[in-house]
Amino acid sequence: MNKVFLYSSYFIFVLFGFNAYAEGENTVSIGKFSEWGLEEWESVEFNDETSYRLKDESDNPKLKVLHAISQASASGMFKKMKVNIQKTPFLNWRWKVNKPLASLPEETKQGDDYAARIYVVVSDGWFFWQTKALNYVWSSREDAPASWPNAYAPDNTLMIPLRNNSDGAGQWHIEKRNIQEDLKAWLGKSYDEVEAIAIMTDADDSGSNAEAEYGDIFFSER
Repeated sequence: MNKVFLYSSYFIFVLFGFNAYAEGENTVSIGKFSEWGLEEWESVEFNDETSYRLKDESDNPKLKVLHAISQASASGMFKKMKVNIQKTPFLNWRWKVNKPLASLPEETKQGDDYAARIYVVVSDGWFFWQTKALNYVWSSREDAPASWPNAYAPDNTLMIPLRNNSDGAGQWHIEKRNIQEDLKAWLGKSYDEVEAIAIMTDADDSGSNAEAEYGDIFFSER
């Protein structure tokens, strides 16, 4: 089963699956892994199954992180949750890659693997072609462009590399992205809400192995 079908199946799965809204004064929690928070996260398999489990953070064993291991596999963890990005436009998270991928041609289907990635899904309607996803990725290439269309879903998915192998293995990095601004820069319009957030560590197209850890994920007002 190829990724084109699986990408479209995932988006349909998201749109028909859940309609609850998340509201908060200053922050909206998406993944509170530090407190065993995997509620409402679901696994969707793309090609074999990446292992996802909560584990003690090595630097602070009182906290949990989400540990992902891919052995030539691709499955993701998805949370269907509407978030008002007019109120809380900033997505915050931390991540690290313990086992990076060798340099890959990431603009091609053969190289569409990432040791760590975060999806943000928005929609203009009920059909696949009306659904879009930003992908913030940990690139295997130090010379990666600022962004590029996904090889499997070029009209629906934009890849944005925030880190690469020069950032070092086993080191935590904190990210903050203005989702409103990134969507407007890509699609030329503003959105009121996102539909879902996803995490994926995958190495199926290259037949490689990858390992990453994800800390808490949340939206904030600023």
